[in-house]
Amino acid sequence: MNAEAVRPGGSKGPMSVLRGFLTPGWVITAVVVIVFAYTAFTVLAPWQLGKNEATSARNQRIEEAFNTDPVPLGTLVGTDGVVDPDLEWRRVTLTGRYLPDEEVLLRLRPVDHQPAVQGLVPFELDDGTVVLVNRGWLPVSAGTIPEVTPAPGGEVTVSGYLRRDEAVPERSPVTEQGHTQVHGISTAQISELTGVQLGRDYIQLAEGSPGGLEPIPLPKLDAGPYLSYGVQWIAFGVMAPLGLGYFIWAELRERRREREERASTAAVDTGTGTSAAVDPSPRPEPEEPSVDGDPATDAPDAAPPQRPRHNRPRRRARYGSGHTDYYRTIAEKNEERF
Repeated sequence: MNAEAVRPGGSKGPMSVLRGFLTPGWVITAVVVIVFAYTAFTVLAPWQLGKNEATSARNQRIEEAFNTDPVPLGTLVGTDGVVDPDLEWRRVTLTGRYLPDEEVLLRLRPVDHQPAVQGLVPFELDDGTVVLVNRGWLPVSAGTIPEVTPAPGGEVTVSGYLRRDEAVPERSPVTEQGHTQVHGISTAQISELTGVQLGRDYIQLAEGSPGGLEPIPLPKLDAGPYLSYGVQWIAFGVMAPLGLGYFIWAELRERRREREERASTAAVDTGTGTSAAVDPSPRPEPEEPSVDGDPATDAPDAAPPQRPRHNRPRRRARYGSGHTDYYRTIAEKNEERF
């Protein structure tokens, strides 16, 4: 017998235990748990924690911008209209005039969970620089674009928030109900449509400024659920291997119980056979049947002792009472035979 297979006391060696788990079910389960834990620690948790960090930085930047007094646009933005990411949402003032004939509408951009269009109009500063201004929004009902009041003519001074340009939308502009409509705030696309050279980024008009429509709501300073989601993924990554370890421990415990039960059954069987083989007492000679057929003298020899029945409560507790108890079935057959 291999020394690693069975140790004294009936326990198996490490290699034998390992081979017992090299089955498709256990191997697949272990691979799935390892892949899940690795993904939770390296992809899912950092993804949510990164979103929480970005949201917190954005909220801090917006809060600082709201607490800072507005300044002229030229002090923060150059003639190219490029807005530094750290300066987004800073309040600025602009002096110049609208170009209402070049206005386009932003469609399919809900505001406060309502279908809406937003007015995008070029604004020419006193130094000749032209920037795009988002005037605000108007609700859309039954797919009909409401009447958009043109921006005022003449020189005006407005205030707004610095905003970053968006990517060119995949959907092409459309012209409906007398308005040119776009699907994103891309100054490059709007510049091509209007023929006006615009700065790269744009201005979101503040409430109360001349030419404004319904003011666009400012973002809420809410960190969101990203931190809790990140912590949850870390917890799941820890719990998955622990759960696998628990099931392995339970399986080892059950296998040890089965080995002990088999060893106990084998010991009982061996003890019964040995006592029958070495019993020195002579068996009594069968008596001659009586002439008159007395039932007292015609009684057959006493039946051999029955083998003990072994209950299997642990096996039934694990597999249910619907499974066949083979040991009991064999004992019942022996009773019928004798």
